[in-house]
Amino acid sequence: MSQTSLKGDAWSLNATSRYLLFTGITVTILLLLSDPVLAHAVADGDKGYIQEVYGVLLVPFTYLGAKHMMTGYDHILFLFGVIFFLYRMKHIAIYVTIFAIGHSTTMLIGVIFDFGINSFIIDAIIGLSIVYKALDNIGAYQRWFGVQPNTKLATLIFGLFHGFGLASKIIEYDIAEDGLIPNLLAFNVGVEIGQLLALGAILVAMGWWRRHPSFLRHAYTANVIMMGAGFTLIGFHLTGYAIS
Repeated sequence: MSQTSLKGDAWSLNATSRYLLFTGITVTILLLLSDPVLAHAVADGDKGYIQEVYGVLLVPFTYLGAKHMMTGYDHILFLFGVIFFLYRMKHIAIYVTIFAIGHSTTMLIGVIFDFGINSFIIDAIIGLSIVYKALDNIGAYQRWFGVQPNTKLATLIFGLFHGFGLASKIIEYDIAEDGLIPNLLAFNVGVEIGQLLALGAILVAMGWWRRHPSFLRHAYTANVIMMGAGFTLIGFHLTGYAIS
């Protein structure tokens, strides 16, 4: 995949860039400190509903899946990074499909076979996926190591980890065995619907931004902010793991 190179002034962090970086990290910290919007969190009302219902409930679980993805800012940040320099819908569709295959596979396998990973650890890895993609977008691997990672393979691998993050949370809420498979499939459909809605919003915003000269001027800064948010997520969840 060819990506736009970031050169010249885009590589320097001026005062505005440092302010944007500080603002981005501050917003991330505030989100992390607010329980209702923690990555992968399920609202208390939804948690109670999941634990109490039995049987096949396709529409409610589709809604829950869509709601979860729309509020899962770690998923959205990674998706934002993946499409940052993708201009053709064909390429966007390929990468989003690869990501969807990854997280759908491990979410379903994880819940069906009751295989979860510690939530703090998996969320830290998801934070790492955001850092990885931001570094990829600014060409860090080519400059540091002289190689370009396989972006499709990386998207699939991190998609698998994102799926384990979903599975770990669903397992915690002890979903009923009665109707488990149809409800999980409905939840996954909802996740994909939510992902498409989030993607649509991102593409509209990116389409507007790309028409302005400020896009290339601030593309580096935007990815540094994303990287800072990823490191913040990693630190937050590793700290949670250490003290839990």
